[in-house]
Amino acid sequence: MTDCAVRELPDQSDRRDGAVSDLYTAKLRRPMLRAGTVPRSSLIGRLEESDAPVVSVVAPAGYGKTTLLSQWAERNGRGLAWVSVEEQDNDPKVLLTYIAEALNAVQPLDQRVFAALASPVSSVPGSVVPRLGSAFSAMTRPVLLVLDDVHVLRNSECRAALSVLADHVPAGSRLVLAGRAEPPLRIARLRAEGRIAAIGSGDLSLTLSETESLLAGAGLNLSEDEVAALHRRTEGWPAGLYLAALCLKEGGPLATAAVAFRGDDQMVSEYIESEFLTRISGRQRTFLTRTAVLGRMSGPLTEAVADLYGAPAILAELAQSNLLLVSLDRRGEWYRYHHLFRDMLLADLRRREPDLIPVLQRRAAAWCLANGLPEEALEYSMAAGDVDSAADLVRTLALPSYWAGRMTTIQRWYGWLEGREALQRYPILAVYGAMLSALTGRPATAERWADMVDRWQDEDALQTDDPAAQAWAAQLRAILCRRGVKQMLADADEAVRRFTAGHIKAPGAALTYGIACTLSGDLESGDTSFQNAVSIATEAGAYDTLAEALCQRSLIAIARGAWSQAALLAEEAESALRKGGGESYPTPLVCAVQARIAMHRGDAPAARRELIGAQRTRPVLTYALPHLAVQARLELTRVRLALSDTAGARTLMHEVDDLLRRRPDLGTLADEARALRARLPREGGSVEVGASALTTAELRLLPMLSTHLSMPQIAAEMFLSRHTIRSQAMSVYRKLRVSSRSEAIARARELGLLDG
Repeated sequence: MTDCAVRELPDQSDRRDGAVSDLYTAKLRRPMLRAGTVPRSSLIGRLEESDAPVVSVVAPAGYGKTTLLSQWAERNGRGLAWVSVEEQDNDPKVLLTYIAEALNAVQPLDQRVFAALASPVSSVPGSVVPRLGSAFSAMTRPVLLVLDDVHVLRNSECRAALSVLADHVPAGSRLVLAGRAEPPLRIARLRAEGRIAAIGSGDLSLTLSETESLLAGAGLNLSEDEVAALHRRTEGWPAGLYLAALCLKEGGPLATAAVAFRGDDQMVSEYIESEFLTRISGRQRTFLTRTAVLGRMSGPLTEAVADLYGAPAILAELAQSNLLLVSLDRRGEWYRYHHLFRDMLLADLRRREPDLIPVLQRRAAAWCLANGLPEEALEYSMAAGDVDSAADLVRTLALPSYWAGRMTTIQRWYGWLEGREALQRYPILAVYGAMLSALTGRPATAERWADMVDRWQDEDALQTDDPAAQAWAAQLRAILCRRGVKQMLADADEAVRRFTAGHIKAPGAALTYGIACTLSGDLESGDTSFQNAVSIATEAGAYDTLAEALCQRSLIAIARGAWSQAALLAEEAESALRKGGGESYPTPLVCAVQARIAMHRGDAPAARRELIGAQRTRPVLTYALPHLAVQARLELTRVRLALSDTAGARTLMHEVDDLLRRRPDLGTLADEARALRARLPREGGSVEVGASALTTAELRLLPMLSTHLSMPQIAAEMFLSRHTIRSQAMSVYRKLRVSSRSEAIARARELGLLDG
């Protein structure tokens, strides 16, 4: 598939060096224990005595979940893999990448895991999760894998992935999920099997002796009766006791220096307001409330945001006094507030200075952007409602994020912008969105945003002010080919000219022009353009475009009967994929070319292997990329017919017919389809139907069957009716010659249609 010349754009992805690297890798570090932390020896002893592979730690904020796990990790003899989960991790590729990196630091994982994570087209349930699960279960060094704050995960693929990982914990290792709500696991089944140990708020409440230890560690010298009174009032809630200690240190009376957690955040907020914030200096209070908008903070960042002289010194002072700050690095530069405390500070800021919040967030965005943190800048811009800044940052980040496989994150960004009608004002974003949707098999979204681009070109009198957007818009029209091959050729020619005039290296434009030429029957011009695309893509490092251009040249060589040249070009295409790290996920066209060459040399087993590879990625080729979708299926049909696989050939041709109904004017491809259709035996007879006859819809469903989602949940996830999902599942079972869901998954893995 064309990569839309993504790779030759300026790389403005995150810098990961120095302090920036520390900031990101902080998620993979065990939080440092502050001096005077109450040891939870009895709880740790319980955890060590249990042989359950999964541990659930569930309690409201302020119960010391993270502290307990950090203490356990410090004493634990296993290797430690820690991930502090955040809101931005509601993208399965992001979350699972952090988990893989954490495990890889304990024991190197199979690199196929990272190849699946980085691929824009790999299936999370079909490839990423099985590969990561297998790598996890194969670890020979016992590991303690801790995922903290999993309650923030709302994405269904993230939650389903954790449920599968729970089934792959190797012997001697533990998977720990901590959060404010029950983890996304099949708790009842795990409990029935004795495979889960649960720690709750009652377990985490401090005992009387632990309360005495906490208060003494805070520098308070209280009598036994006073300690008992505080313990009784707080019901052993660690955060309540710590807040009480802070209030007492600031001169508050013992009679009011305590609060019990009863699920009422407003009560806790009022307590902090009346008993703590009113007792500290105005300068400190201003610092605390204004910096509460920050998810993470450093001295320079707080100075830029709080607009308060000496802010770094205040941060250092607070860090030294352990004022509910969590250190994020070993150099003492980055911190965050305890989640509960930050929530309360934000509530105070909303009451006192609500109009200041977006101002503070915009300051944070500006500082992050100036200091090499564009994604953090984007999040702050979105929080501030700063549409223009957010749109500019999405334009910078969308394409690199696509190449990192982070489509869920991109969709979240686009959803935010679209909800504020920003795409109409930023046509280049609509172009990018349409292209990325086309590349990842989302044709309806691609069409919707392409319509938006068309309206912009038809109506916007100022469109000439953005020549780059004009070039990309022409490229988009050519790729979608909604008005036939003749118009595709004109659009592709316009795209090449505009990119050339703008001094933009765009191998994707040369590739698309070559395809338009070949569909028009001009193989000579097509081959020349493909050679140009190869040259530009090689220079730009656009390996996907390079591989596809080489495949197109290989097909032209086959059409001319030059099989030796075709084989050499196909080998170069595979080499390009290896350089780009995408050899695990070759496109259906790459597989089709390799399969045809294998059949020509009489190697049927090799051809069948390529056909399996094509099946795995075929669902991505939709009517949003009609020329490639039809071309790949026609080439695959030729191989199926050569293998006497009539059922597989018929399935492919039915899909070709559906595509041609949507895009009837595809030039020579329509003629090729008619010729191939004539070679198919008539419907009926005793044609054996097997896995090769799985339709695109059934191939989309197959990875979902490998999850722990129920059929109704799968239907909701895929936006289909339950009846449709049931019918597709029964068809999958029939074609795989199995009678159950578990057998279907086992058979699909045996055939290579799923990893695992």
